Amino acid sequence: MGSFHVRTDLALEARESVSDADSAMRGVITEESYDEEQDIRVTRVEITTKNAAKALGKPVGIYITIEAPGMLEPDEGYHREISQVISTELVKIIPDSENEQDILVVGLGNREVTADALGPHVVDNLFINRHVVREFGKAAYNRQRMNTISCMEPGVTGRTGMEAAEMIKGVVEQTSPSVMIVIDALAARSTRRLNRTVQISNTGIHPGSGVGNHRNALTEESMGIPVISIGVPTVVDAATIVGDALENLRRTMKNGEKEWQLDAEGSLLPELHNMYVASKDIDAVIKRLSYTVSEGINMALELE
Repeated sequence: MGSFHVRTDLALEARESVSDADSAMRGVITEESYDEEQDIRVTRVEITTKNAAKALGKPVGIYITIEAPGMLEPDEGYHREISQVISTELVKIIPDSENEQDILVVGLGNREVTADALGPHVVDNLFINRHVVREFGKAAYNRQRMNTISCMEPGVTGRTGMEAAEMIKGVVEQTSPSVMIVIDALAARSTRRLNRTVQISNTGIHPGSGVGNHRNALTEESMGIPVISIGVPTVVDAATIVGDALENLRRTMKNGEKEWQLDAEGSLLPELHNMYVASKDIDAVIKRLSYTVSEGINMALELE
């Protein structure tokens, strides 16, 4: 049986697809911490060489993955803990985070497609203050130090006729933010990580790449400012599910039995690569996760 092609936005899953020896040689550094009480695992994957980037299919940079199985549960206290972890890791990865900055937050995705609406819903819950600070100063919030925060929701090309990167680039040129934070829904390789994982990266993002819809990149090179990405996997490739099932079947087959034949992509049914699966309660999940992520961002951007 041919090997199944891994399609994922998560660097952690790409890292898991290679052996420890290969990843060490190729320049991949992995650090992991686990909070047993809260059942939250944080994994930091740093890709340091171009060879490693090519092998994993991810740009050189830092990828922080927060895995919390309880994210699916409507437990406000637990989600508050996840927001705190997001805040802590975000502060570490934002350049010059201890100083005042002008920050642009971009919510990517299609508000009318539930599984792709994470970005728009996150920006709905953010503490936006740039307009007030520019008009009345920081005294309006009785603060001496604070980041100025603005946001935008560029929508999708099918509705606007414009690439998100084109619209965002125009806003960056007009408002001159110091840092950009981009939020988007991702695609996962493993169903166990659906809606339970948050990835933070300093490499920017390629809108639509998780579902094979490659758009202009939002990176420091293309935007001219540091771009931090935050994503949650909300869909999984249907072919991935079939591939996993067939792989498990292959392992249990006795020698000499006939095996299923895969196509060149490693799939029994090639048309499944155009299908993506979300959980049946995705509407409630997106509402809950968007609030959790937005609270993490709000806490991270609040200067002491």
